[in-house]
Amino acid sequence: MSGPSPDPAAEHYAANVARNYGAPPITLVKGQGAYVWDVAGKRYLDFAGGIAVNSVGHAHPHWLKRVTEQAGKLVHVSNLYRNEPQGQLAHALALRCGPGRVIFCNSGAESNEGLLKLARLHGLRKSGLEGACIGVVVAEKAFHGRTFGGMSATPQEKIQKGFRPLLSGFTTAPLNDLAAWDKAIDAKTTTAVLIESIQGEGGVNPATPAFLQGIEKICRERNVLLMIDEIQCGIGRTGKFFAFEYAGVKPDAIAMAKGLGGGFPLGAIWMAPPHDDLFQAGSHGTTFGGGPLAATAGLAVLEIIESEKLIAKVAQQSIGWHAELRKLIELRPDLVKEVRGAGYMVGVILSIDPVPLVTALRDAGMLTAPAGGVAVRLLPPLNASPEELAESVAILRQVLVGWKAA
Repeated sequence: MSGPSPDPAAEHYAANVARNYGAPPITLVKGQGAYVWDVAGKRYLDFAGGIAVNSVGHAHPHWLKRVTEQAGKLVHVSNLYRNEPQGQLAHALALRCGPGRVIFCNSGAESNEGLLKLARLHGLRKSGLEGACIGVVVAEKAFHGRTFGGMSATPQEKIQKGFRPLLSGFTTAPLNDLAAWDKAIDAKTTTAVLIESIQGEGGVNPATPAFLQGIEKICRERNVLLMIDEIQCGIGRTGKFFAFEYAGVKPDAIAMAKGLGGGFPLGAIWMAPPHDDLFQAGSHGTTFGGGPLAATAGLAVLEIIESEKLIAKVAQQSIGWHAELRKLIELRPDLVKEVRGAGYMVGVILSIDPVPLVTALRDAGMLTAPAGGVAVRLLPPLNASPEELAESVAILRQVLVGWKAA
């Protein structure tokens, strides 16, 4: 008679969890700081970070204290009533974004859906006729979510396949090709552009400052909303609170999520005036968005970023880390083509499929994420130490040295 399974979660996943993610390779049971442990007790350096979610690492004492205290006080009331943490978080974000209003939700996909609804309302105001101005220009290789609006704004076959017909009105142009965007943005029929400051899923592709500045100018001239998706690259990850700050542009609306909650599901949409009055009572809503527990998690993240001066630390510590990562090009020029990104959002660009290398890195004790079919993505917590950054380079070197070219 066989004994109990050493990994019952694997059995439950195999029997009862849908297969939209494939079969997860390991079962994680504990996290502390920049590390996680699997069911067998093996430790991993977590530089996947829940895909840029665990902004302050696992089980940060302040985050844990704030969320635990709030859970014992008030968890959920709906948006039929005010709750104190939601108002405090909206105010804290307005201090970062500028004057305007915030709508809270639960995920990045919902944040982008909110932006797309905002774009429709702006098009109605701009044209005076519903349906006359619905065009949204997005970038090639963009990723804006897996809801119907998000898929429609994501020009990737693997995302859209099987779900057509999608929403109409989307036009695609190459990232950083200002002339192509100038041609695509029509003064009469385009209501908005939607851009990631740094494409994450598409392969860690940064929008250049000159490109974002040029897009901003076109949008202002043609009464088109500049909507920026900071879901993966925002909340301090790049050494600025928002990655678009490197370009000095002023968006009309910003989508946030992932790192904002530090592991708790939380998304937000910030809207600048005069567009922040487009949503009126009944035009948008959510049962859970901005609940007291989620908002407290967001406040705790912002408090930690501020008290530990994490944005400045990311900006400073990433300089040497990037320099060490670039040495991997010299180590294996046949495999490593480039290192790109900003701060703690880095793509090691390969000449091979990144998935086998991601597997080998996991076996060697580091979690990473593939991106765009070309990159190993590194997304450490904002409070990662210099020693942990050095460990990530050492593991990469170890795996690359031993990698047998096909």
